[in-house]
Amino acid sequence: MNYKDYYKTLGISKKATAAQIKKEYRKLARKYHPDVNKASDAEQKFKELGEAYEVLKDPEKRKLYDQYGADWKTGKEREQYQKQQQYQDAGFGSGGGGFDFGGGFENAGQYSDFFESLFGGGRQGGRSSRQNVQQKGEDINASIVIPLEDAFQGASRKITFETPSISPDGQRINKKVSLNVKIPKGIKNGQKIRLAGQGSDGYNGGAAGDMYIKIEFEKHRTFRVEGADVYINLPLAPWEAALGAQVNVPTPAGNIKLKIPEGSAQGKKLRLKGKGIPAKQAGDLYVVVNIVLPPASDEKARKVYEEMKNLNFNPRANFGR
Repeated sequence: MNYKDYYKTLGISKKATAAQIKKEYRKLARKYHPDVNKASDAEQKFKELGEAYEVLKDPEKRKLYDQYGADWKTGKEREQYQKQQQYQDAGFGSGGGGFDFGGGFENAGQYSDFFESLFGGGRQGGRSSRQNVQQKGEDINASIVIPLEDAFQGASRKITFETPSISPDGQRINKKVSLNVKIPKGIKNGQKIRLAGQGSDGYNGGAAGDMYIKIEFEKHRTFRVEGADVYINLPLAPWEAALGAQVNVPTPAGNIKLKIPEGSAQGKKLRLKGKGIPAKQAGDLYVVVNIVLPPASDEKARKVYEEMKNLNFNPRANFGR
């Protein structure tokens, strides 16, 4: 029996985590996919990668592989057979006194020839049973970028992607899929949307996996987002900040009128409760005062500045106290 080092095939160590195994397989599968790589050995390499991944991604199969090495597909069944023989030799008969030793060795694995050579065709039923085991398809993770306004109004986005699948003749293929994704009102940056049954196809009639779409906000020229809260820097003239005013303020949901209190200093935050992202727990909108000075190059502004010099005002009066 030829021993295949599945860890070497995937270029990973025996201590690799499930996430590392999956990452390396996907990277190499893309590299050696026959539709991408035209080398003569690409298809064979692609099949070897798939065989290695099928074993190492499954904790039970991986455990057997680590324990029995080249005989991983048959080692466990050999032990069961030996135990069964011991019970028969001890006079318990072929029934084993009510013990179940594998029901025809159906767990030997669909690629193993050990029991066929040992028992002839007696393992045929077990082989069929193994091949017909249903397995759920893998989940798929993706991300889409949306404008902040979509989180306030809700939206729909069409996405197109490729997903691993199984052809009618049992070959691994990539199929192109297009979906309309509903962006719910109130979604937050980094939140995931689950699309049940839109992942990779299952095996042997098993259920398809799910798709998880991570939402990311576009960088906005006006607003900044922290969780469900939204921030905006509001430019104000010195007299608006000093004397108070009523001004128009843009928000992702539209313009609003905001009263600026008298004596608003640079950096002052005006909180509008519940005006942030309309999530289950709505965020707030923070308007941050940003005082903008008229340029002194303007003759009228310069005259005003000259007059203000005569005011009894020292912004550094607290220095040295």
